[in-house]
Amino acid sequence: MSDMTEANDTDDAGVSETANNDRRSTAPTFVLVHGAGSNSFGWSPVSAELAIRGHRVAAVDLPGHGLGGHFPLSYQTPQDLERLRTEPSPLGTITLADFAEHVVGVVRRARRNGPVILVGQSMGGVTLNAVANQVPELISHLVYASAFCPTQRATIANLMTTPEGSSSAVFQITAIETPPELGINRVNWRSGDPAFFQIAKEALAADFPDEAVRALLNTLEPDQSAAISGTDARGLPETWGRIPRTYLRFTEDRTIPPALQDLMIKEADELTPTNRFRIRSLTAPHIGPRDPGPLADELEQIARLCC
Repeated sequence: MSDMTEANDTDDAGVSETANNDRRSTAPTFVLVHGAGSNSFGWSPVSAELAIRGHRVAAVDLPGHGLGGHFPLSYQTPQDLERLRTEPSPLGTITLADFAEHVVGVVRRARRNGPVILVGQSMGGVTLNAVANQVPELISHLVYASAFCPTQRATIANLMTTPEGSSSAVFQITAIETPPELGINRVNWRSGDPAFFQIAKEALAADFPDEAVRALLNTLEPDQSAAISGTDARGLPETWGRIPRTYLRFTEDRTIPPALQDLMIKEADELTPTNRFRIRSLTAPHIGPRDPGPLADELEQIARLCC
């Protein structure tokens, strides 16, 4: 009897381990890509919500961001605004190719555990395009969370000069005037100017309370490579265009207005008419909904559809 019990226990353990391995091989990993001036912390509420629900999540820091971010000495307190205009930044040499190389590495590692759902927000969308052009076979689904998705127009700059992009509140955010040779766009998110605060709030999180907006601004990074918005980032039909994709429209976005989101969706669908965007709308400003639940719900639904 003892021998039989031990054999049954072993068999049960083997079956259980096999079942766990099967679940691991079919459960997706969400790889989350942040936008300009942000970092992986921007995904923290959604990452935590997905993790609590039992999902695998990897929020990446793009090169020059997060713990690798650059905060000029002149950006610290007390600020030296004159020096802030000329202080060099390592982000001036970073390219979209660097972003893509980093995320491709993350996707390759995540893919060992099962399907990958690649999610980008805002400027993170062009990194999605670049990664999808390189390794479409490693990505089960692309998700653009109010993100740039150039297809027929080559760059973010091209998209922002359309009539649909011209109303963007981001044009009202005063950038630090830096010499072109620095190769960066620099914003003083720590400005004490009440007018700047109101403009930033309007662009990023108009319906958030002031306290939440101040907390947000303290997580943002001052420097962004100027090259990113001018780099050809078109999704190519033979690579990017064969991956199933979802666009999460943020209906209260004042940085990428809904009209511009719709233009990008339309142009992408025209490029690949047999593989069109699945479209969902969320009542949210540019940084996403205050409650991460609805966004996590949408990502869970995508996981059920694709994996």
